[in-house]
Amino acid sequence: MKQLSICASIIFSFIFIAINGSHWYYYTKISSRVWSSFNVGNKSNKVVIPETNLVKDRASKHSREPSNVMWTVKPVGRLGNQIGQYATLYSLAKLNGHQAYILPRMYKTLSTLFRINLPVISQEVDYQIKWREYPIKNWMCPQYKNISGQYVKLVGVPCSWTFHHHNWGEILREFTFHDFVKEEANAYLSKVKGVQENVTFVGVHVRRGDYVKIMPNKWKGVVADKGYLQKAMDYFRKKYENLLFIVTSNGMEWCKKNINNSLGDVYFAGNETSPAQDFALLTHCNHSIITIGTFGIWVAYLVRGETVYLSNYLMPDSPYFRFFKYKTSYLPEWIGIPADLSLHLKKKN
Repeated sequence: MKQLSICASIIFSFIFIAINGSHWYYYTKISSRVWSSFNVGNKSNKVVIPETNLVKDRASKHSREPSNVMWTVKPVGRLGNQIGQYATLYSLAKLNGHQAYILPRMYKTLSTLFRINLPVISQEVDYQIKWREYPIKNWMCPQYKNISGQYVKLVGVPCSWTFHHHNWGEILREFTFHDFVKEEANAYLSKVKGVQENVTFVGVHVRRGDYVKIMPNKWKGVVADKGYLQKAMDYFRKKYENLLFIVTSNGMEWCKKNINNSLGDVYFAGNETSPAQDFALLTHCNHSIITIGTFGIWVAYLVRGETVYLSNYLMPDSPYFRFFKYKTSYLPEWIGIPADLSLHLKKKN
């Protein structure tokens, strides 16, 4: 028993040191990162994040004595996916009464934007722990309230409000933006509105890129077309005065050709080289128009304004339904506009 106790002490001491070291490394990286400012018209600037006390203050906050029960999640995908994974890990670990930890890859992705609070374990420690990998679906299930195991690693790409409805306040606090991110986003919006007062900003995210081929060829579905975007924007135009639409996408050329800007109320702000910059800008708007993908869903979750989303964009026999449900991804109060699936049928025929 003494030998086991000594071994356990050595292991957890090693984990504690690894947590401290990884936080120091990543916070140093943040403090030296260059953040490109948002473009208005043809103007662009670069702002260097000033040196702060972030390293000292946040490292001490994250450091804690590891418990003998540890939960984490396997990072998969890009920004939207990892936000969903972090939030689900946070909620399920708390629901089961255990401490959650994140891995360096997730910390590197999220800490550039947010003041996240979960401690980090190093990659070396991750490799040495014998994890129980626990698959999770894209919606909350009763069995997730009682997950057993000493070292649990959640596996999956959940993006559902059903995991968080009991603790939305805490989730929103976890995704508090760094001050410099808020300042840059608000500065852009201020430049866009100019001398106008009482402007209502609607963030528009148009997912294209790889999904243009993946949706019809793999998932039997469609991406948003210009008809959907026109309907979504007209909904807000009829309801609000002094509107400005802030459009971001990973297909900005398509957006400029297909989104009607005859009223002069559309700003094509997307920076295809910086999804984090687009995310920050969209979440500082008042309302949201989203198409498909976890990126847009989490934008709308965090904005907490009115949301119009693309609905019914999958054929009834789509294999995507094995791990996706409309009703568990989109909040009940959101407004869905059905996709034009005839586009998929034409391509199929």
